[in-house]
Amino acid sequence: MNEVSPFHLAIPVDNLELCRNFYGKILGCKEGRSSNHWVDFNFFGHQLVIHQRPENEKVPEKVYNPVDGQQVPVPHFGVVLKWEQWEALKEKLNNEGIHFIIEPYIRFKGAPGEQATMFFLDPEGNALEFKSFKQIENLFATS
Repeated sequence: MNEVSPFHLAIPVDNLELCRNFYGKILGCKEGRSSNHWVDFNFFGHQLVIHQRPENEKVPEKVYNPVDGQQVPVPHFGVVLKWEQWEALKEKLNNEGIHFIIEPYIRFKGAPGEQATMFFLDPEGNALEFKSFKQIENLFATS
């Protein structure tokens, strides 16, 4: 695989402190720069910024798309972890009492895209997916 460049993602939140705790304490993301209206996190080597949502901004409607027999929330974001990291995060989230909107399971069993996946929400309802491949070279496999 080619070297991967870190992505940058900024998301709106209503409760900056609640989300700061979730991303910092629950997910273990190191905090970077911040202000009264936003907080930077090292999101597994990528830059995630939570921004205070303006009071007059509406929260978008939830949309779901069927994938492998599950209703996957769109939009969502997350990270592809090494298998051991994925297992450790799954256990940590279970111990923290995080509610999974799609329980951890193996998707596309027996296919080149076989992967472990799990979906959950942050305190603001932003959907996150964390996945892992035993064979990372299959990340973009088409058949």
